[in-house]
Amino acid sequence: MSRCVIVGGADINDYKTIAAYFRRDDFFIFCDCGLRHCENLGILPDLIIGDFDSYQKPDTDIETIILPVEKDDTDTSYAVKEGIKRGFDDFLIVGAVGARVDHSLVNIYLLLTLYNTGKNAVLIDDYSEMSIIGRNKVFIEDSFPYFSLVNISGIARGITIENAKYLLNDAEISCNYQYGVSNEVMPGKKASVCVKEGNLLLIKDR
Repeated sequence: MSRCVIVGGADINDYKTIAAYFRRDDFFIFCDCGLRHCENLGILPDLIIGDFDSYQKPDTDIETIILPVEKDDTDTSYAVKEGIKRGFDDFLIVGAVGARVDHSLVNIYLLLTLYNTGKNAVLIDDYSEMSIIGRNKVFIEDSFPYFSLVNISGIARGITIENAKYLLNDAEISCNYQYGVSNEVMPGKKASVCVKEGNLLLIKDR
């Protein structure tokens, strides 16, 4: 099945880098003022979702879900739930991290929501690529010179980092002590991260 790409309304400055992640068979959900990115991304929506409190509702034949302004879910959260409902297993979220710290944090936590439902998800912005990692070993190319491991839920144990400037062996990172920030991939190598128990937010900086 194709991948679900959710486009939010946060600022995007490097459209070329963001658009390079897109695939030909992606299914695009644009959320409310995320529609302002259509032209610069060179993409038309397959589905539009929003309460249109920050953008004028378009006059279009494209499928549109209109949400109430007063609701528990943000437009982006609703789009994620709609993507799950439609059977997608892979998600890419863009235009979701910006000046609104509250919305940015909620959107980052959507990665954890998707991870806990067995979905693959990546969130990208102008500077970085984010995902949740767990028991499977993850490799980081040296095209990402820096990476960070951030605990956003519980305690992660048995953390091993190889081929990086700062190594770990069977370590622990809790929410109360975040020391896994700004590591470096060794030039010409792939860093690897493995977590035996719990999960971590992996942020790879371009």
